[in-house]
Amino acid sequence: MLLVSGPFGLAASGQEVVLPNVPPERELQAQYPSLQDDVYIIGPGDLLELKLFGAPDLSGTLEVLNDGSVSLPLVGSVRLSGLTIQQASLWAQQLLGDQLLRPELQLLIVKPRPIRVTVVGAVERPGLYSLTTRETTQTEGAPALSMSGLPTVVDAIQKAGGISQQANLRVVQLQRRLPGTPFRYKRTHLNLLDLVLKGDQQQNPFLFDGDMIRLDRAEEPPSEAIELAAANLSPKMIEVNLIGEVNSPGRLELMANTPLVQAILAAGGLKDWRANGGNVELVRINRNGTATLKRFRFDMSQGVSNASNPPLRQGDTVRVGRSLMAKGSDAIGAVSQPLTGLVTIWTLLDLVNR
Repeated sequence: MLLVSGPFGLAASGQEVVLPNVPPERELQAQYPSLQDDVYIIGPGDLLELKLFGAPDLSGTLEVLNDGSVSLPLVGSVRLSGLTIQQASLWAQQLLGDQLLRPELQLLIVKPRPIRVTVVGAVERPGLYSLTTRETTQTEGAPALSMSGLPTVVDAIQKAGGISQQANLRVVQLQRRLPGTPFRYKRTHLNLLDLVLKGDQQQNPFLFDGDMIRLDRAEEPPSEAIELAAANLSPKMIEVNLIGEVNSPGRLELMANTPLVQAILAAGGLKDWRANGGNVELVRINRNGTATLKRFRFDMSQGVSNASNPPLRQGDTVRVGRSLMAKGSDAIGAVSQPLTGLVTIWTLLDLVNR
């Protein structure tokens, strides 16, 4: 298939042609300072409408094919992928100028393609997601939410199951393609904590096809971890196992980001004399199948921190160890129980003999 050459797209040989007067990538950051000001970029799957005012019989719809091309009347196959509507209109007008005396036209998007974005990093289900204007999203352990309208960063994170408990919401990276060829990208950082805690909608921009959202891991959970557990970015509920010397051992359903100390209290607290508050073990199964074991001290004065009172994750197991007195009592019981039975047998024999 022959692709018509032009100032914005591919040459006939298929070679990439850079947009004229396009500055280098470091200058593009300053040229496009606001995500809300970004323009739509045509891509495969878009349905366009061409209106030729001087030749209405040539007007009609144009479907952008997988290779990014459309069939332009009187011209043939023309690649529009990677261009803005304004750039595509100027190029189509230039090409049709060789065929028509008055190539006045209007190019519109009548049906945009689905938005496919990549969500990676500290989310529950990282991967590639397709978003439309009507979606049902669900964070882990929370009811399904219906959304309508253009998808945003929060919508994509919710569709990926919500944030993990190590997510650094203060620095969320958003990568977006810029118009033209070859591919150029700009990157910016969002502060989703300002969105959740202050309501700053500028931190939740609309998404474009091809966007990439990256959430890095934080070394320490934020001081607002408990407040974040109630936000719709986070999984709502988790299930953990409490075993050992607690008053109500077993499997518990807790709010996401519940810290270790609060989980032990939810299990009835420590047994009075049997529990060793200085030997609390946390067993965690990682995504790669490995397990980690960490020991902590039960201290109700500690705030949330990975070092002394970590927030729990789905599937964690917490074991409270026995005190020395409990170990001694259990040892005596283990020895005395069979002796008691033996003594009882000798007593019965003695009575029979008598």
